[in-house]
Amino acid sequence: MADVTLRDVARASGCSVATVSRVLAGTRPVGAETARRVREAADALGYRPNHAARALRGRRSGTVGLVLPQITNPFYPALVRELTHALHADGRAVLLADCDDDPVAEAEYVADLLSRRVDALLVIPADEDRSREAVAAAAARVPLVLMDRGCGPGVADSVAVDNTAGMALVLGHLAAAGRRRVCFLGAAGTASAAAERRGAYAAGAGALDPGAPERVALGDFSVEWGRAAVDEVWPARPDALVCANDLIAIGALQRLQQLGVAVPGEVAVTGFDDIPMAALSAPGVTTVRQPVAELAAEAAHLLTLRLSGETGGPQRSIRLAPTLVVRDSSPRSRLAGPRGAEREATRGTT
Repeated sequence: MADVTLRDVARASGCSVATVSRVLAGTRPVGAETARRVREAADALGYRPNHAARALRGRRSGTVGLVLPQITNPFYPALVRELTHALHADGRAVLLADCDDDPVAEAEYVADLLSRRVDALLVIPADEDRSREAVAAAAARVPLVLMDRGCGPGVADSVAVDNTAGMALVLGHLAAAGRRRVCFLGAAGTASAAAERRGAYAAGAGALDPGAPERVALGDFSVEWGRAAVDEVWPARPDALVCANDLIAIGALQRLQQLGVAVPGEVAVTGFDDIPMAALSAPGVTTVRQPVAELAAEAAHLLTLRLSGETGGPQRSIRLAPTLVVRDSSPRSRLAGPRGAEREATRGTT
């Protein structure tokens, strides 16, 4: 069967081709009865818009490039899912690239997506410093929104969870539970989320114990590092391990179980992100939940604003409020509300 055209829909609906185009593209208001006839005719004929032709006419491809550090991190598939839904609702498709935490590969993927004429870019930078040049150059060409991580000030619009507020929730929970010999298991490097969580721990842990800010072990965001980190810090006999993400926390729990250490009796363990594995581990991991759906919606909204012509306005930086989800890897405290959730912090825009 030949492709159904606008002219076919016009003939079936008794309307002009121009009217059919306006109805299906939603570019101008059309009477309700006319719009109904056009849509019914299009549905009956099985009409599907030709996105390639529309891109040539409107100089837009209807696609958004998404570059992320590592799809194997369970936090990112959930974010990609929500982004895909949010952008699809606006009539846009997503082209995904995984740079495997390599800023060089990241720059190559960004260049490749630009060569494919994407309308905009969403980027989760692999490294705050080494990603900056390529991201800034791309932001000068198309609307670009940074997600989850940053590249320093002045690069592009950004949306992320408030990592400082999330770490404050964790430390407040542990303080209320009477934990004092806390230790931070984090990731080295200059990815902004890693640095922000590490800095927030150093700034707040002193309230529990003057020596706590110095009790830090750094590796990467992996289960393997979580297991190795326990061996590194256990001689100090901490009573709480504050992990920079859930993968580290799950690895720490595995190693503590191998050592026969009671959790949370001898040591509490907390994570960050609330990936599905955090609830499924034994015990379940107390963690900071990122508002993934809201993160995706805000990113899509920022892109829509820029694509609608607000290219010269001030850059926006949105920080979303996290939630502490208390599970069995840490003692319940008097702060824990119904179902073990504590909501603090506020959404901020600058």
